[in-house]
Amino acid sequence: MNFEELCLDTRILRAVTEMGFEQVSPIQAQAIPIAIEGRDLIGQAQTGTGKTAAFGIPLLQRVDPHNKKLQAIVLCPTRELAIQCANEMRKFAKFMHGIKVLPIYGGQDITKQIRSLKGGTQVIIGTPGRVIDHINRHTLKMGTVGTVVLDEADEMLNMGFREDIETILETLPDEHQTLLFSATMPRPIMEIAGNYLKNPEIIKVVKKELTVPKIEQYYYEVNPRKKSEVLSRLIDMYDPELSLIFCNTKRKVDELVDDLKGRGYFAAGLHGDMKQSQRDRVMNGFRSGKTDILVATDVAARGIDIDDVEAVFNYDVPQDDEYYVHRIGRTGRAGRTGRAFTLVVGREIYKLKDIQRYCKTKIKRQPIPSVNDITDIKVEKLMEKASDIIENENLGKMIGILEEHLDERDYSSLEMAAALLMMQMGENEMPSEVMHREEFGDTGAEPGMVRLFINIGKKQKVRIGDILGAVAGESGMEGALVGAIDMYDKFTFVEVPNEYAADVIDAMKDAKIKGKTVNVEPANKKD
Repeated sequence: MNFEELCLDTRILRAVTEMGFEQVSPIQAQAIPIAIEGRDLIGQAQTGTGKTAAFGIPLLQRVDPHNKKLQAIVLCPTRELAIQCANEMRKFAKFMHGIKVLPIYGGQDITKQIRSLKGGTQVIIGTPGRVIDHINRHTLKMGTVGTVVLDEADEMLNMGFREDIETILETLPDEHQTLLFSATMPRPIMEIAGNYLKNPEIIKVVKKELTVPKIEQYYYEVNPRKKSEVLSRLIDMYDPELSLIFCNTKRKVDELVDDLKGRGYFAAGLHGDMKQSQRDRVMNGFRSGKTDILVATDVAARGIDIDDVEAVFNYDVPQDDEYYVHRIGRTGRAGRTGRAFTLVVGREIYKLKDIQRYCKTKIKRQPIPSVNDITDIKVEKLMEKASDIIENENLGKMIGILEEHLDERDYSSLEMAAALLMMQMGENEMPSEVMHREEFGDTGAEPGMVRLFINIGKKQKVRIGDILGAVAGESGMEGALVGAIDMYDKFTFVEVPNEYAADVIDAMKDAKIKGKTVNVEPANKKD
């Protein structure tokens, strides 16, 4: 089933289409039609099943953008979930001009929330405690609420919010709709349902036990602006014969394919907007090896059955836990070894933890490889191939050719081997030790470090933490690796490991600190 079949408001359908969602999840297919009709609902579904759309889309469809009074409220157990839910709801309401969605939660200045509420808000996403605060202050007027959602109700009860939830439900008008979603259905949840819901429809989407095959699984915490750069480094580092890259939306597939092609990779995309003839052409190219990187959405990748995929890259963290299993299961087939890599941005780390818990798997955190890491690995792989040739091939003819050329020229066999290695590496890449010494010289740093100059200092109201955050955050390097930071009025010196210096300089070209564009370069040697 797709979203067009659910008879959605055309503005919501336009937003969902732009977000790139291709198929309705089981909880959405069952819940949305019931909720749109205005009936009460109990939905049993775990995290990662698409619950936000299941209640968010029908909730928005019932909201009147021209009425500035509060019309819907969603209760969530944590501030993180409230923020996440509000962001999703705003995306669904993108073309419903006039609808305002506001998250309210503890830890945020309540006066700012009050000011926002006075401006007129139709949809509130809040934690129970903070919603109670606003009700008591009379800054939330519940008399006009037509829909209330209890999201992850069992979790709210585990956190001791039962009394708050019941207090909130008792302030609502007699005529309202209640949608309750919970991963489990313990007795207290059923008691709340019995007391506050009217003839609810009950739907149940319980995910099956998820297990993952024996595949090496890693994740990298990345800056969103550096995702494609990190992906490229991983591809270069592991150099898989065939690899699959998964994105959550069709638009992202197209953007990433263009980016990879621009970097010189043989990549092709696969998603739901493509005609069957286009899909067949892409798949034939991937099977034959003409295309070695396939970028796809989850729905479009169904049915791909190729044994030689060496690596799977989750460019986007999957929206459903089961999708993670389906994705990484594309590698490591027919007794071969496989690897899976996931790029994580910001709060997506919480989603990844959910995936690990439900899939009963371990995904190991890895540092982002530097340019020099990749150079070293390329050298190592070339040496391995060369060793294999020495041991298994007859090199007599090649040795004769080399001896003839060496006799004609005054070179040693070692010099010739070094020149051939440089040619094979491409772009005059050299092992990291040589690069560091020749590129940066002696910058006056501690052994193994490079001292960098940054043209911003105390007079720009910059703190050491700002410098540390920018250097580590932009380059993907762990903050603990940054060395001494010496700050002066108009400039700062910071020491970073040799192997990260080139990355930091490159990453900081587009960076800003305290809103100011900065220049970073190797420092001159101290006197």
